[in-house]
Amino acid sequence: MQADLITRYDQRVPRYTSYPTAPHFGADVDGGVYAGWLEALDETTTLSLYLHVPFCAELCLYCGCHTTVARRYGPVAAYVELLLREITLAAAQLPGRFAVSHIHWGGGTPTILAPEDLLRVTEALRSHFSVRDDAETAIEIDPRTLAAEHVPALAAMGVTRASLGVQDFDPKVQRAIGRTQSYAQTARAAGWLGLAGARSLNLDLIYGLPHQTVESVVASVGQALRLGPDRIALFGYAHVPWMKKHQKLLPEDALPDTAERLAQMQAATDAITSAGYVAIGLDHFAKPGDALARARAEGRLHRNFQGYTTDAAPALIGFGTSAIGSLPQGYVQNAATTVAYRDALTAGRLPIARGIVLTSEDRLRRAVIERLMCDLAVDLAAVAAIHGRPAHVFAGELPALDRMAADGILQRDGWRIAVPDSARLYVRNVCAVFDARLAEGQARYSRAL
Repeated sequence: MQADLITRYDQRVPRYTSYPTAPHFGADVDGGVYAGWLEALDETTTLSLYLHVPFCAELCLYCGCHTTVARRYGPVAAYVELLLREITLAAAQLPGRFAVSHIHWGGGTPTILAPEDLLRVTEALRSHFSVRDDAETAIEIDPRTLAAEHVPALAAMGVTRASLGVQDFDPKVQRAIGRTQSYAQTARAAGWLGLAGARSLNLDLIYGLPHQTVESVVASVGQALRLGPDRIALFGYAHVPWMKKHQKLLPEDALPDTAERLAQMQAATDAITSAGYVAIGLDHFAKPGDALARARAEGRLHRNFQGYTTDAAPALIGFGTSAIGSLPQGYVQNAATTVAYRDALTAGRLPIARGIVLTSEDRLRRAVIERLMCDLAVDLAAVAAIHGRPAHVFAGELPALDRMAADGILQRDGWRIAVPDSARLYVRNVCAVFDARLAEGQARYSRAL
């Protein structure tokens, strides 16, 4: 049965961190359009801010992020100046000083910035926005490059949550993916973050990498659990060498097949949940008292470009190359290269390269997809009613849903559908049923399983 399901459902589908997804963004939404959207925001709107740092000390061969290797600090220092310029320019378009509930630093490696530069950017945010006292400030960290000097800076930034990249602790796997990182380095970084005042620790793990086995993945999970993280993200490696050329350097003959990937995922999931963690959506786990687990239990979980989140802010402003913003009117994305990003800011323009205006149909389908990704369930009639539509707007999807129900990957009771915990890995396939734009960008997505 599993082999039949793999054959049917191992398709190329999005990870649905947004809907519509990024391949559907177009150049008709530019900096001028974005400026108008910012100017139209109600002053009572709470904002979430994202800062992208596109530099790493080394290139990990599995990586799918927008990042480059910085061998010296000069390009990083120059990038900091561009970030400061963009923050000033974007804030000037807003009709007031807006409250901020979340700040997320991503990359790349945000802590490749010198401590004083992290503080300069933080102070710029605080001068242009009203960062709430209870705001969450999250940062992604490479334990191999975190230095003791960063600790007081992270504390001064008000970091409340940190995410450490681990991926796998097996030396053979690490050599294959170009990321040598000891357990001691990771433990040291976790300790430093505690000293910096971070209340929540997340560890990122990956299955489906070269030379991984069920046993090695479970061993890495066991080592990660020893650090007592509040959250664990367990991602399936996305092999997209046509988009990320460096992935061609991985030993493809050592990549596990789909059945082995599923076995690794299931074994890792069993190990994490047996340790008392709650499964969150597709690929996250949290301690029962963690804010993410509470949000899931109360139906308040959200999903954005940083993954699963408690962030309910109606507008997200992105800063830095390739950063994506989400506003009531639609999505925008900055230029993906530092050169194009620099040129726009030097000319005094917001560095938006593309975006998309949301239609009423997009909003309806986005709501369905987000609830499925977050809750593994959705009441289609209730969502349709909220959007002023009859339940039968989804009548065309029922045959596909019923086929999935026959395969055991969802349950349908009238207009309510639910994905069983045992089939959570197929939730992206269920979401794809509601994706009216899927065929246009399907070739760019990774496989579902």
